[in-house]
Amino acid sequence: MSGAALRAVPLAAPRRLGHAGFWLAAAVAALLLILALRGLGSEYAYFAATFVLQYVVLATAWNILGGYAGYVNFGAAAFFAAGAYTTVAIGKALGLGLLPCIGFAAVVGGALGLGTGVLTLRLRGAYFAIATLCLAVVLQTLVVNWSYVGGSRGAYVLRPREVPLGFDSYSGLLCAVAVVLAALAVAIARTIEKSRLGLGLAALRDDEAAAEAAGVPTLRLKLVATTISGAMMAVAGAPLPYLGSYVEPNSAFGLAYAVNAIAMPLIGGTASWAGPLIGAVLLASLQQAATVTISSAANLLIVGGVLVVFVCIAPHGIIGLFRGRR
Repeated sequence: MSGAALRAVPLAAPRRLGHAGFWLAAAVAALLLILALRGLGSEYAYFAATFVLQYVVLATAWNILGGYAGYVNFGAAAFFAAGAYTTVAIGKALGLGLLPCIGFAAVVGGALGLGTGVLTLRLRGAYFAIATLCLAVVLQTLVVNWSYVGGSRGAYVLRPREVPLGFDSYSGLLCAVAVVLAALAVAIARTIEKSRLGLGLAALRDDEAAAEAAGVPTLRLKLVATTISGAMMAVAGAPLPYLGSYVEPNSAFGLAYAVNAIAMPLIGGTASWAGPLIGAVLLASLQQAATVTISSAANLLIVGGVLVVFVCIAPHGIIGLFRGRR
């Protein structure tokens, strides 16, 4: 066979990992990360990893509606705080631990997302963003005046004395839970991206009017995306009361959660499941390092500076920057 004939043979395209394969890979990665953190056995390593992974879940959840569908949600802090206060309320009412409270937080966040979607998803652009911002203000006002969960004074949540599942400390257990939640969030986002739901959301993001004319059920898809996104953002906030054994409205509804939830996907790239993961790891790690070396007050300054840089040099995020070089 001649060299020309050999060159004419087309190369086989690389096989893409299927849904089952990706979920298995995410589970393996989560297990390896848990084992690595347990090997370190450092309380600070547990705390720092939990901080970063919390933002991985939050940024990935925001991106399902804000990135895939193109509907910018300024109310991420409201869903995050809803998850935190669900843990407080359910723990106080039923005496349940963290894991059942995370399930309840997903239900509450999904219901809140569905209700918000029914009321606001007929709005578009800046009107939708303002409506979601109003949601955070309304929900914070309700929590401040709800004495059952501590009101404006906040609420204390005591960690169990006995640590289950063989962990040496409760911080290690919280970190392992955060690892599992982050792996689930990334796997769900990737599954949505590669599914018909993801294709429909991409169609309405590119041109919603054209998608409607082509028969795409845009309102139904947006409601599904809002429900899933709301549930995942609430799940991200559910472990918050156990991290410091105390939660109060100003911290739970903090501006940092709303800003980071938007900035991290934008920096990483909103068109892919990997974008929020990369952006969250990068920004959250920088913020944690700044908290230790400088001050926690520098966190939002870092977010703003990094965001300005990436808007100028990589408007489509880190993922878009690498795709553009292919």
